[in-house]
Amino acid sequence: MVAKRRTFLFLQGSPGPFFRLLGSELTRLGFPVHRINLSGGDRYDWRGLGTTDYRGTMRGWPLYFDGFVQRHEVTDVVLFGDCRPVHQVAVRLAQLRGVHIHVFEEGYIRPDWMTLERDGVNGHSSLVRDPEVILAEAQGLPPIPKLPPITAQFSRRARDSYWHYHHVVTGKLRFPFYRSHRQGSIILDGIGWLLRLGRAQASARQAEKVLPAIQGTKYFLFPLQLTGDYQIRSHSPFSSMRQGAEYVLGSFAAYAPDDAVLLVKEHPLDSGYLNWRRWLKRRARHHGVAGRVFHVDGGDLQALSESAQGMVCINSTSGTLGLEVGIPVVVLGDAVYDVPGVTHQGGLDRFWSKPETPDRDLYAAFKKTLHAKCLVRGGLASETAIQILVRGSVERFLADDAPLRDLHLAAQAPGTSPASSR
Repeated sequence: MVAKRRTFLFLQGSPGPFFRLLGSELTRLGFPVHRINLSGGDRYDWRGLGTTDYRGTMRGWPLYFDGFVQRHEVTDVVLFGDCRPVHQVAVRLAQLRGVHIHVFEEGYIRPDWMTLERDGVNGHSSLVRDPEVILAEAQGLPPIPKLPPITAQFSRRARDSYWHYHHVVTGKLRFPFYRSHRQGSIILDGIGWLLRLGRAQASARQAEKVLPAIQGTKYFLFPLQLTGDYQIRSHSPFSSMRQGAEYVLGSFAAYAPDDAVLLVKEHPLDSGYLNWRRWLKRRARHHGVAGRVFHVDGGDLQALSESAQGMVCINSTSGTLGLEVGIPVVVLGDAVYDVPGVTHQGGLDRFWSKPETPDRDLYAAFKKTLHAKCLVRGGLASETAIQILVRGSVERFLADDAPLRDLHLAAQAPGTSPASSR
């Protein structure tokens, strides 16, 4: 018997077994756990526990979800990303019913950490951004633990994503009305990845030429993000990454010192639709800065940050890496780390000539607050990372249920067998 009855409902998660294993652990502790599948990919990722398939239209989803919550006396809803259309509806209706909402997302600080917040993440985060409040709160928080890195394999994420979206496509007969939150075609994305892989060697050779060419220059680093990411679509003033890049190029051409250089780093998960190197070369020529804009597809972001004059971000988590090495960072969208005194607050046009250096003490206090309130250790790129993430997530869920939290911790003591992953 549980000390306080809580019933968990899982909606869409990240591709792979994480949500299934998290649900299994909660079930083992005695909590009722439900899952609603909205696609063939959801159905594939969650096997072995009782699930319900929603096969209806988006129009019918709100009342279906609300009815499900009432029938099963749901107290907690768990989901990955709060901007997917099905999740936006669910979050608003759950709030009306007083249901707790737990939102996972990729870590604000990477690697080895995932984001887990109540009610919303990124631009919807409730994290305080007042410097005085941050400094006061940090005084009562423990130091950030220094832990060994967690094993991560890109091939694992690629495999989980492939099989998830494979079953999204092949499950269309069972889920005829489902529309992915991703922009564009899943099949065309796959073709784009093949094109990107085909250009991999040429990209590596191009990076070997560009990086030596910028050594000794005063360069600003601009890491690109994914157009389909809700960080761009919902938490920035731009409708696409290309539009954001055009804005940055225009400001750089008009206001950057003549000896300044802009280094644009392509996102490692870009599917390859747009040839960024060609596009940037053309647009730099249009703005009259053809010899001062460089593109690289590869390279170590940390090493590039350490030598940069500053970093321009829409709202990428790459910004935290720039802050970590102490360079000025300017944010053009909504980001949890966009705190006065931490990031440049004077606008992009002034940034090129008068960038504001981050206050190291304030940023250290902000990180302590972030770790305590928003981050959970673990990841999605290995079995070990997922097992650690499951343990940390359950501890966060049960923070107010001490007896069950102690039971969970005892079960994870040396000599016990953690949940296995496929």
